[in-house]
Order: sequence, then structure tokens, then C-alpha cells
Amino acid sequence: MRVNGSIEKLDVEPRVSLLDALREHLGLTGTKKGCDQGACGACTVLVDGERISSCLALAVQYADRDITTIEGVSDPLQESFVRHDGLQCGYCTPGQICSALGMLAEHAAGMASAVTEHVADEEIELTAEEIRERMSGNLCRCGSYNGIVAAIQESAGSAR
Repeated sequence: MRVNGSIEKLDVEPRVSLLDALREHLGLTGTKKGCDQGACGACTVLVDGERISSCLALAVQYADRDITTIEGVSDPLQESFVRHDGLQCGYCTPGQICSALGMLAEHAAGMASAVTEHVADEEIELTAEEIRERMSGNLCRCGSYNGIVAAIQESAGSAR
């Protein structure tokens, strides 16, 4: 599999999750194990640019895919998270950042969310409500949501 731009050869049992392969076999511990049920988003990684919950994915399914963990991310969004206090304890931050990058790509591709008012619009405005809806699969136990939203808004504004 390709992880953060490097080819990694793994010999894992078919039942090993992508999360466990990344953490236990490759030593990439930035991706966190939260609920281990796909409900918290702490394990979010990007696969071919799309966000997934790595705890619900089997590593063998991703042998020929490009996987990006937080260790492979270098994006101004990370600085925005710091600037806007979008983290406290930091446990969820890697998953939040990977999810936000995937979400911004979805938005740029014109994908609507459950709260998009005018689906037919050429460009969907990335309001705070849109961001909250699109990031709803990522939980922050510290409650840094306002900072996370502000960081994403700043990053989305600079991407235009």
C-alpha cells in the first residue's frame, strides 16, 4: 500500500483494520483509536483524497490505494487550527484535520450536504452551518467546535 507517498509492504491477517495496520505495523500513531466503531472520527484518514473511518476498513482492501494520515499532511489548515484554537487536548485533531481536508475537497467538487439550501447553485456557500453538518462525524470531547469551524472557514477562504 502507498502511505504518505511511500510504498509499504505489509503482511497482515485479512481481519486487521486499516487503523491497526497504520498504528501497530507502520508506527503511524497520529491516527487515533477512539470508539473503534466509526462513530467518533478520531481514526479519519484520506484514501485517494476521500475521508474514511480507518477503524471500519480492512487493510487488505486498500493495497493499491493512496492513504494519507496526519503524518503525511502539510497544509495551511493545520496552522489555522492553531490560530483559531481549534484544539485543546489534541486527541481528535488529526482526524478533524484529515476530515476537514476531505470535506473541503467535497465542497470544491460541488457536493451538497443535508443543510445545503440551494443545491442547484453553481457554488455552495461554505457557511458555519454547512461546515458543522459536513464535519458532524468528527467528535471533539473538549468542545473546540467554534475554533474548528473558524479554522476551516479561514482555510476555505484562502483556497478561493
